Parts: sequence; C-alpha cells; structure tokens
Amino acid sequence: MKAHLTRRYMFSASHRLHSEAMSDAENALTYGKCNNPFGHGHNYSLEVTVSGAVDEATGMVCNLVDLDRFVQREILDRYDLENLNTRLEFSQAVPTTENLCTAIYDILQRGFTPAHLEKVRIEETMMNSFEYAGAAEIQPSPAIRGTAGAFRSEPEPTAVDREGNSEL
Repeated sequence: MKAHLTRRYMFSASHRLHSEAMSDAENALTYGKCNNPFGHGHNYSLEVTVSGAVDEATGMVCNLVDLDRFVQREILDRYDLENLNTRLEFSQAVPTTENLCTAIYDILQRGFTPAHLEKVRIEETMMNSFEYAGAAEIQPSPAIRGTAGAFRSEPEPTAVDREGNSEL
C-alpha cells in the first residue's frame, strides 16, 4: 500500500527581489515593493510531501525523526533567519519563492532517501504559495477545479503586488 506523508516546518528569512539583468526601473515595475533596497522578510511555512509503501512493522511511510532531522540540518539550518540574497544558490538567480521552492526540492531529492519525494510547497504569505514537484506535474486542488474538472479562470485584479495587495 502506497501512502503520502506531508510534514510542515516553519522558518523566517529575508530577501530582495532584484535582477542585475534589469534596470532599476524594470526591477521596480516587475517586483514592486519587493524590490525595496533594504529587503523584507517572511515567516515561511514549508510542506514536504513524501510517499512510499507503508512499512508493515512500523505502519509508517518513513520515520518522522529521520525526515525532521534531515529537514532541520539541510533546510532550516541553512535558510532560517538568513538573507536569501547572500546564499550561494541565489548568486545567479533572483531569490523568489519559486526559486527557493525548487532549491529546497533539489536538496531533498538529492539527500533524503528513506521515502520518495513527491513535492515541496512553500506558503510565503496568506495570499501566496508555491509548489514544485520536479519533473512531475502538480495536480490542482479540487477547490480550484471547475465542475467538469477543467481549471476555472478567475479575473485577475489589475494592480496587485506579489504580496497580494491591491495597491502598490
């Protein structure tokens, strides 16, 4: 029997969304208040979903102690209370939460072997969350599907920053 396990972790980090490949005006237009020269911080919620056969002896997909220890050592100790812009993995990439999500996925994919990594989800704000599942396709939650299973298209507000605020 295959089962999925999702474990949630919390960490805080700061970043500035700024691309050296764009002018200051382009950065301001693209990233809005997230381009503040002094940066800003988030209290991130990280969800790690793994899967595997349920062990008959333990009744578990994997030992939570093993998963917690790995995430603490390789993810939380690396990113908690850090300025993401100073991290080597973001020296050539803007430290968006999309890029953070893929970086965390890659760390878990390479190093956590007791279970199969399904996906990583990061909630940045109440309005923004990001998921990455490597080469696998992310399936939408039933809440955003239409009655026939197709994606619903909701009208987008015209002036919304990355934090979900309607005014910049």
